[in-house]
Amino acid sequence: MHYSDFGLINTKKLLIRALHGGYAVPAFNFYNMETLQAILNAVLPTHSPVILAVSESALDYMTPNMLMGMIHGAQFKKNQVALHLDHGHSFESCKRAINIGFSSVMFDGSNLTLEKNIEISKKVADYAHKYDVSVETELGVLAGIEDEKTFGKTCSYTNPDIVADFVKQTKTDSLAVAIGTSHGLYKRKSEDEKLRLDILKQIAANIPTIPLVLHGASVVPQKFVNKINTFGGKITFARGIKPIQLRQAISLHITKINIDTDSRLAFTASIRETLAKHPDVINPREYLAKAVDSIAQNCTDEILNIMGSCNKV
Repeated sequence: MHYSDFGLINTKKLLIRALHGGYAVPAFNFYNMETLQAILNAVLPTHSPVILAVSESALDYMTPNMLMGMIHGAQFKKNQVALHLDHGHSFESCKRAINIGFSSVMFDGSNLTLEKNIEISKKVADYAHKYDVSVETELGVLAGIEDEKTFGKTCSYTNPDIVADFVKQTKTDSLAVAIGTSHGLYKRKSEDEKLRLDILKQIAANIPTIPLVLHGASVVPQKFVNKINTFGGKITFARGIKPIQLRQAISLHITKINIDTDSRLAFTASIRETLAKHPDVINPREYLAKAVDSIAQNCTDEILNIMGSCNKV
């Protein structure tokens, strides 16, 4: 089925509108019914466009039929919702997502040689554009671990001097850049570490009409880290990206910000607290409902105070 049959839209128009409007569209990752429901509970009341992001491993976990069944059941008719493959690592992975109904795909060739990255990115774009599916690609490498398929030991910043040629050759619709963010809980080595907004400014100047994307940009709220540790967890030295830096990045053409870790923290903190305070609870609906509310509240906060995407539908 085509993504339009599910009431989805692709990300191209969403991100162009955000580029001109000076805000970012949130790309929230989800992995099951509860995390999907939580995201929708945040974006629908705030009238925010949203990109529902699914990694390769999350797609394998949910299975294509179950995932698209949930998307069909959500009935996106009057909303601006895109379904996006996050970090597709091969042409075949991107093709599979397009064929089952995704409206947007990311090919992550950041760990390949530049020549190979261009080759496969163009191949993905040529295939995707036949079905009006939008394509995101990446230049530069993010450090950290997102899941078993997406990780990097070191960071290499995006080179502003090659972005224009890369976009021209690949025909990509948006470009993910590396300016100091990282996947996972440990995004900064110290509180003083800042994003390389100087690099971002150069990139934006060289490709002013191309929407830019920021991965690994979770805030990592300490209230969730503290709650997890209070109720039996063990997380140390976790640091996220400061909201003020994310807002500055949005002013320099960042139109899509990926959030995953924050939702994981909100979900886990809520479940740990509920089970610790109510050891007699055995009904998953009781603690899962609270976890859904926790994610929804955090997503709402980030829509209002970081993305600026409220009332942009």
